[in-house]
Amino acid sequence: QVQLVESGGGVVQAGGSLRLSCAVSGGTFSSYAMGWFRQAPGKEREFVVRISRSSGNTYYADYADSVKGRFTISRDNAKNTVYLQMTSLKPDDTAVYYCTANEIGSTWLSPNYWGQGTQVTVSS
Repeated sequence: QVQLVESGGGVVQAGGSLRLSCAVSGGTFSSYAMGWFRQAPGKEREFVVRISRSSGNTYYADYADSVKGRFTISRDNAKNTVYLQMTSLKPDDTAVYYCTANEIGSTWLSPNYWGQGTQVTVSS
């Protein structure tokens, strides 16, 4: 059974930084494309960022326009972990952040696996 466990959420002031982690167990981490979605109170869940499975030592990442230049995704296949470094945080970034994993052939916006979520709160 594949499990995704997020950590690193918390409360931070606007302009601050946080790093989220997502540890994956029970599957073949290197074969998954990984990503993060978020859901703010009263809003629909939205895509934040994704990172491809490896192509040699090269990974590809796509970012939502709202976080481009502020957030950075990375992965460590040796640790079965994906990270989301968030900088220059804004109150609009307040949400529950969900880690996701896609198996080969799955639709990106319909991940196969989801974490339980971690709360990020940015105070103004």
